[in-house]
Amino acid sequence: MSERAAVPGAQVVGRVGRLLRLVGSNPAGATTTWLAREAGLTRPTAHRLLASLAAEGLLDTDPQSGDWVLGTELYLLGSIAASRFSFEELARPSIRRLAEASGESAFYSIRQGSETVCLLREEGSFPIRSFVLREGVRFPLGVASAGLAMMAFLPAPEQESYLARWSEHAGRFAEGHTERVVRQELEQTRLRGYSVNPGLVLEGSYGMGAAVFDGNGNPVGAVSFTGIEPRFRPERRGLLGKLLMEEAHRISLRLQGSRER
Repeated sequence: MSERAAVPGAQVVGRVGRLLRLVGSNPAGATTTWLAREAGLTRPTAHRLLASLAAEGLLDTDPQSGDWVLGTELYLLGSIAASRFSFEELARPSIRRLAEASGESAFYSIRQGSETVCLLREEGSFPIRSFVLREGVRFPLGVASAGLAMMAFLPAPEQESYLARWSEHAGRFAEGHTERVVRQELEQTRLRGYSVNPGLVLEGSYGMGAAVFDGNGNPVGAVSFTGIEPRFRPERRGLLGKLLMEEAHRISLRLQGSRER
């Protein structure tokens, strides 16, 4: 019996956490049917949990569509929790410089267990954008440019633990991010120092990323660009990669300095 199954109520907590994350990844709202399918629940079970969360103010329904959205209680809790973290101070100056220097949309993402989650976004001056990534979007580790950048510098046994069950781990992204392709991209990332995602999430939408490291050398975050394919031609990638690695290094130094104080 797993530890989660052995603890009374732990399964319910896991389901609730999954539903909250799914709603959070869809700012415009999510239907009960979609949430049930993505969470692996029956529709009645999902609806019962969602209604309970709404009663506590953690979720709400959009007045026009009726879809589930995050509630005011989560905003209040998040505001309090924000004081413990310094992502704005840590990474906002870097992604702002990246957006200004490149004209592309720039992002800061962190590792959260087996996923990456985007926390910050800065728009560049180039008028055509890719909207694959935005604040709150989660990907399995190893998927998209930030996830590739972080996974590439994990210890080899930890990488293999994900690759050994890659289809299960990557889920709906496994078709574009096949194990063979991901292994190749991870190797190239280690050689270059930055990742390139050549339209694997969405055809025509490219991404590049560079990992941020803590004081123990663990990849804990990443800066990245996304944009349309013509903006990421091979002759420009060297410049973009250099910009990413410089800012990733700056954030790593600030992160390590803040932990030492």
